[in-house]
Amino acid sequence: MLRFLALVLAFTPLVDDAKAQPMDQTETAPSASTALERRAQDVLAVLNGEADGEEVFAPVFLDAVPMKQVDLIARQFTDQFGRALEVIELNPSEGSVSVVTIRMERAVGQVNLSVEGTGDNRINGLQLLEFTPTNDTVKSITADLEALDGEVSAYFGKLDGSAPVLSLNAEAHMPLGSAMKLYVLGALGEEIAQGKRAWSDVIALDQKSFPSGQLQNWPEGSPVTLQTLASLMISISDNTATDQLIRLLGRDRVAAFMQSTRHSAPERNTPWMTTRELFLIKGGPADQLSAYAQGNPAEREAILARLEEKPATLDAINAKLAAGPVAIDSVEWFANAGDLAGLFTHMRQTNDTEVFRIMAINPALSPNVTNSWSYVGFKGGSETGVLNMTWLLADEQGRERMLTLSWANEQKPVETQTLLLIAQRILSLEQ
Repeated sequence: MLRFLALVLAFTPLVDDAKAQPMDQTETAPSASTALERRAQDVLAVLNGEADGEEVFAPVFLDAVPMKQVDLIARQFTDQFGRALEVIELNPSEGSVSVVTIRMERAVGQVNLSVEGTGDNRINGLQLLEFTPTNDTVKSITADLEALDGEVSAYFGKLDGSAPVLSLNAEAHMPLGSAMKLYVLGALGEEIAQGKRAWSDVIALDQKSFPSGQLQNWPEGSPVTLQTLASLMISISDNTATDQLIRLLGRDRVAAFMQSTRHSAPERNTPWMTTRELFLIKGGPADQLSAYAQGNPAEREAILARLEEKPATLDAINAKLAAGPVAIDSVEWFANAGDLAGLFTHMRQTNDTEVFRIMAINPALSPNVTNSWSYVGFKGGSETGVLNMTWLLADEQGRERMLTLSWANEQKPVETQTLLLIAQRILSLEQ
């Protein structure tokens, strides 16, 4: 809920409910002689949804990671990269722990594998590491994006206005979740560049939101610097830090900054909500939610002013959001790909440079991806049925690109890992 988990391509299990067709014998490696070699072949079957979990995995593994979860994660990988075809390398090939390099139809990946030292040497540890796409195309990636349930928008290209590498439904105004915090950061960075504030300014903590984050648990009145608030807002998507900055700047100031970036539909984000306000609206009475969704800016402002009279509890909020997406097409923060490109361009022109170091704290990508760029800044956002991932990247020549992916489904939750794998595939097009 308003939290984007900074997942890298590293997990502790994997695989799928839908069983794939058995592999041809020509696709398997030669017969194995060590426990690691035998279980490395089983990893192929796990990825392809062909493994008998009780036979392959140790009970301690399945107690921690049910086979349904293993299957789900494996399916996400094979959906993106195709079937697992062969073990390329096992390093080392003896002992109980090894790194397995696997060739898939559209990627080469590495997996940490550990096996028991006794009995059947069943797998007691499995961690997917780096998966590097191969032989991928814009056409195949676009087709996979279009196949996702719900509405999807994607854009990858330079910020100089040249033709993008990939663009799909880029004009659609998509819900941002916590990616809206980029606008709060931009408004703050502009005031610091103008000398109105300093990163070292200290304020007393007097705003509390709901998780994600940490500051909601800090004592009232705790002294915090603007640098700390901004860093927590971006790197761990701290909602209380966000609301503290919105209170400091003023919601009208953030909205004015949004308009200065030439946002194409600023009225959809007016008045600029705090994270607490969004939670209280979505977790509150149905008639209040409907009135806010249908109201004009003045009517919405009046509703916000009354929210704390009978605020919804965290339990009520969680119960409503757990039941499915809530008004994600009307009560949210919205932008399209062009709006976000305009935001980054405006921030480069008006913001203090520390803003971009803050954006780079948590790039949400594995090192083998980030090492291909001289700069990677990131902010994502999510709530039930909503997911946005937005990166600002620069190559060795300093030429900047933006990748933004948005996925919204009004009926059910969306999968973070699926979109993150697609993001890696898109970035690999220019590596």
